[in-house]
Amino acid sequence: MKSVILYSLSGFSTYIHNLLSSNIGNNLILLITELTIIGITLLISLVLLCFFLGWMERRVAAFMELRLGPNRVGPQGTLQIVADTVKLLFKEGLTPSKSDKFLFNLAPFIVVVAAMMAIAPLAFAKNFSIFDINIGVLYVSSVSSLSVLGVLMAGWSSYNKYSLLGAMRSGAQIVSYELSVGLSLIAIVVLSGNTSLGEIINSQQNGWWIFKGHIPAIIAFVIFIIASTAEINRAPFDLAEADQELTGGFNTEYSGMKFAMFLLAEYINLFVVSAMGATLFLGGWMPFHIGNWESFNQIMDYIPSFVWFMGKTFLIIFIIMWFRWTFPRLRVDQLLKLEWKYLLPISMINIILITLIAIMGWHF
Repeated sequence: MKSVILYSLSGFSTYIHNLLSSNIGNNLILLITELTIIGITLLISLVLLCFFLGWMERRVAAFMELRLGPNRVGPQGTLQIVADTVKLLFKEGLTPSKSDKFLFNLAPFIVVVAAMMAIAPLAFAKNFSIFDINIGVLYVSSVSSLSVLGVLMAGWSSYNKYSLLGAMRSGAQIVSYELSVGLSLIAIVVLSGNTSLGEIINSQQNGWWIFKGHIPAIIAFVIFIIASTAEINRAPFDLAEADQELTGGFNTEYSGMKFAMFLLAEYINLFVVSAMGATLFLGGWMPFHIGNWESFNQIMDYIPSFVWFMGKTFLIIFIIMWFRWTFPRLRVDQLLKLEWKYLLPISMINIILITLIAIMGWHF
C-alpha cells in the first residue's frame, strides 16, 4: 500500500526550531528555550482544553437529561466555565489547622504534574509529538499511575476521616483497574509488535486495530474504556468523591485554586485516556482506510491528521461522559467485584486469544 501523505504539523515545529537556532548559538540555551516554550504552550493549551471539556460536560449532561445546559454567560454558555474559574481564583485557599501542611499543599501539584507528563509521547498529528519515546505505552501507563500518590497524600494530610476514606477507596480502585487497563494496552502491543505509539499508529495504515484484530480487539477496547473510566475516578466509579457519602472525598478540605487543580487534573486525565484509546485502537492521527480502495483512501488523506486525532479523541470523551450521565454510582463491593470477577478474567482470556491471532497471523 502507498505511504500515507497527510497534512502534518512537523513543518511548523521545524520552522520554530530553525528560527531559534539562527538566533541562539549555545546548544544548552537553545534546548532550555525550546523546553520552556513547549511547557508554556502545553500549559496554555491544557487550560483552554479543560475550559472546553468543562463546557462540553455540562452540555452533554443537559442533552442526556433533556435540559438546555449553560446558556446565559457568553454565547451558548461558553464563558460559564471561565466565570467559574475566576470565582475559584478569588476564593480563599484554606488549610486545616491539624493537617500536614506541606503534603496538603503538595498533593494537587503531584496530581497535575503526573497528568501533564503522561501527554508527552502522544502523537497529536503526523510526525508531531512532544517526546517520541520507543516505550511510549509503558511510559504513559507508568506515569499516569503516579497520580494515585497525590490522591492518597491529599486524603491522609487533610486530617479528615472523609478525606482519608475517599483516598483509601481511590487507591484500591486505581490499583485494581490498572490491571485491566494494562492488559488492554498489552493486547495492542502484541498485535503491533511495538511499544512505540508512533509505530503502533503506522501499523494501522491499512486498517485500525479495532477492526483488524477481530472480536478480541473490540473486547479489549470495551474493557479499556470501562477500566479507564474507573481509573480516573469518573462516575459511575467516582466512589473516591462520593458526595452523598463522603461530602467530597479526598478533596473535601480543598478550596480555591487547589481545588481547581484537582478538576484540571481530572480533565487532563480524561483527555489522556481518550487519546490513548484513539491511538491504540482507532489509529490515532491515521485516517480511515479500506483495504486497496485507493480513491477512497486518498480522499480520507486530505483531512488533516490533527483533525483525525482530535475527532477520535473527542468521540471517546463523549462516550465516557455518556457513561457518567447514564449509569448510577456503584457501591464499593460492586466496583471491586466488577474488576476482579469479570473484567480481569475476561482480559486474561482475551489476551490469550490476541496472542494466538498474532502468532498465527489471523489479523487483517
